[in-house]
Amino acid sequence: MLKSFTFETTRYPLARAFGISRGSKTVAETVIVSVQFGDKIGRGECVPYGRYGESVAAVLDQLERLKPSLSKGASRSELYRLLPAGAARNAVDCALWDLELKQKGKSIFEAFGVSSDPILTAFTIPYADAATMRENALKNANRPILKIKLGSPDDTERLVAVADAAPNAQLVVDANEGWSFDEFEKVVPLFEANGVVMVEQPLPAGKDKKLRCGTYPFLLCADESCHDRHTLSDVLGHYDMINIKLDKTGGLTEAMRLKSAAIAEGLQVMVGCMVASSLSIAPAFIVAQGANIVDLDGPLLLKKDIRDGMAFSGSWMSPPVRNLWG
Repeated sequence: MLKSFTFETTRYPLARAFGISRGSKTVAETVIVSVQFGDKIGRGECVPYGRYGESVAAVLDQLERLKPSLSKGASRSELYRLLPAGAARNAVDCALWDLELKQKGKSIFEAFGVSSDPILTAFTIPYADAATMRENALKNANRPILKIKLGSPDDTERLVAVADAAPNAQLVVDANEGWSFDEFEKVVPLFEANGVVMVEQPLPAGKDKKLRCGTYPFLLCADESCHDRHTLSDVLGHYDMINIKLDKTGGLTEAMRLKSAAIAEGLQVMVGCMVASSLSIAPAFIVAQGANIVDLDGPLLLKKDIRDGMAFSGSWMSPPVRNLWG
């Protein structure tokens, strides 16, 4: 039985480099879960996302209702019966993994049999006016991969501004469900002309069945349309790639299973994150080993990361230290 199960909210101010515009959020709010057995403590972090009907208050309520089951020794496998895929389950799943590894004196890399190689991450250019996006791209023009946030009816000026400012960077676009099919078709030539290699979730989830993978001069990646293995079939034939995020899958356990299932279906894999601390990124780093595209720049978008955070050299990430997680 667990000695304790606690959770708290944490607020991380966003870095100026995130390109904060007037009226936008200036902090990332997360929930950190801690589980203790004997003298060992495991931690996990999640980011509730309003797009999926989540809020910090709702996640805290889910965790409070989970207390009796965890106190009685509910296992990680039982967790998948007790909570749906989402932020709350992610934090608990990752905390239980961290606790188990500490108890066994084993690293997460040993547990999954994956390498601990450094990983190259994309860096996000947030949606703003073209001048602001150009300035942000200029500051980060030396980064190998830039992810551009778009998704309005007229994004030509924004995309061209970033492409001109960072001519040597590989460009990926995240539309966040922002276009209709006709609007998307109109910007396809623009993406081709500016060397975009991947476009993420151009249409709203559920309204993207007109998309056909393999028919565009870039990869199509599903984000909001694919959460876990139960929704994987929804994207087959429509997308070339899926974006795996632990806050969608509901934890590292399902994320690794989804990755295997996607590869078996012939899909490429991207591993992404919400804006969060390195405590969220550490378990995602495991999923990211061998991924086609990695977008785990969350800590780079904060003014100050959590203690013992991930080490970055430019856009290259080193494995998490044991004091952080895993």
